[in-house]
Amino acid sequence: MTPDSQETRHLLERLAAGDRQAADRLLAMHRAELRRIVELRLEPRLRARVDPSDVVQESQVDALARLDDYLARRPMPFGLWLRKTTYERLLKIRRLHVAAARRTARREECLPDQSSMQLAKRLFAQDSTPSQQVARWERRDQVREAMAKLSETDREILLMRVLEGLAYEDVGLILEIEPAAARQRYGRALVRLKRALEENGLSGSLE
Repeated sequence: MTPDSQETRHLLERLAAGDRQAADRLLAMHRAELRRIVELRLEPRLRARVDPSDVVQESQVDALARLDDYLARRPMPFGLWLRKTTYERLLKIRRLHVAAARRTARREECLPDQSSMQLAKRLFAQDSTPSQQVARWERRDQVREAMAKLSETDREILLMRVLEGLAYEDVGLILEIEPAAARQRYGRALVRLKRALEENGLSGSLE
């Protein structure tokens, strides 16, 4: 698992000893990373209704409400626990907003441009000529379209592994599955993504 920093561990001990101000410092330390996680997942149609900062704030409110339980159990590193809390808040928001507009939602908008472009960079060699740069943007759109064909769980595992670099142990804790199952699901998601890309005439190199 990805361990907490020394400062995070120190603040957790202060909090456990009764220093409630340490909670504010803990949340502030992780706010930027949580926003990055939200930015990677908040698709354009949903972002028109929901601000990433609001998602982070709501997830941190959730964390504060569960903080005593976390301190009592310490089920995982604090930073990973905040990721899990944010992921769960995102799921709730997506189901509330996207499900209501499912009939009109465009499936190719399941990921923001930023996430689609980062995945495209990992899948394909990056070139610098003008024509190759145009092709790069086309690949971004095709990657986004291919990702839209995957299940929500497949997309999440690919984002966690490829863009966030989480270990299988971390992925397993967030999704509440065993690390071995996380590894297997990642492998299957990768196969499905490559198959979807091949249907569009592309072949990626992601491993």
